[in-house]
Amino acid sequence: MARSDSVLLSGGRVATLEPDRWNPARVELVVDGTPQSSVNPTDPTDLAFEYVERIGHVIDRIGDPGAPLTAVHFGAGALTIPRYVAWTRPGSRQQVIELEPALVDFVRERLPLPRGASIRVRYGDAREMASKLPAGLQGSCDLVVVDVFAGATIPAPVTTVEFYRLAAGLLNEHGVLAVNVADGAGLPFARGQMATVAAVLPHVAVLAEAQVMKGRRFGNLVLVGTRDDALLEWLPRLVAAGPHPAQAVAGEELDRVIRGAAVVTDETAQPSPEPGRGIFSR
Repeated sequence: MARSDSVLLSGGRVATLEPDRWNPARVELVVDGTPQSSVNPTDPTDLAFEYVERIGHVIDRIGDPGAPLTAVHFGAGALTIPRYVAWTRPGSRQQVIELEPALVDFVRERLPLPRGASIRVRYGDAREMASKLPAGLQGSCDLVVVDVFAGATIPAPVTTVEFYRLAAGLLNEHGVLAVNVADGAGLPFARGQMATVAAVLPHVAVLAEAQVMKGRRFGNLVLVGTRDDALLEWLPRLVAAGPHPAQAVAGEELDRVIRGAAVVTDETAQPSPEPGRGIFSR
């Protein structure tokens, strides 16, 4: 696939689909130089990115193995996680919320979805759309994924307690919220997100590479929230599943991590920090 295979997005950003430098079977979606998603068209279970693998392991723990799920995804990217759900959970019903129609058209034309996948895309701002989803989705979702980025940063409107209340309202009794967060030294942004999700859902865990969890380098953390206390039973297997080195915090340990962190509101929200030059860019 040629590097010139690109599309112009809002705000003058440019999205390209580029061959993976290390695995020729994969294609990367890159927006303004920052890798956003990776897709293996011949194997939707090849998740490539570390944080996406962690979300995949969480999805594998929901309900009975292979049973179909009802899922809502905030942020499309290259539709990597919806592809994974469609492949591993045949018959799943999924809805994707995405601001950029041109991006979805670009991805679907060049990287078609698995045959038979039931994936509906709704276009609009994630925060606005969260309050407009059909009543039939409220309280019925097994999975809600929040992975919204504008380039290399997370927009402020999807970081607040008001937004997470809307997202959590979609979940059924055993449903799981999975959030991709990026942060660096000391985790000031991520700690605020942990506190905010914990203000909405009673059982929260955080999964990340060990040095990222300790706030020693910039990277991605996966926040997992649910009303089901079975989440704590999942943690040893989620850590064992990797990618390694892996670490998880929950319960009293999570309370210590977020001590002093304020719950983020619409009035106090800020975008996530910009990664240092060269951290994610190709």
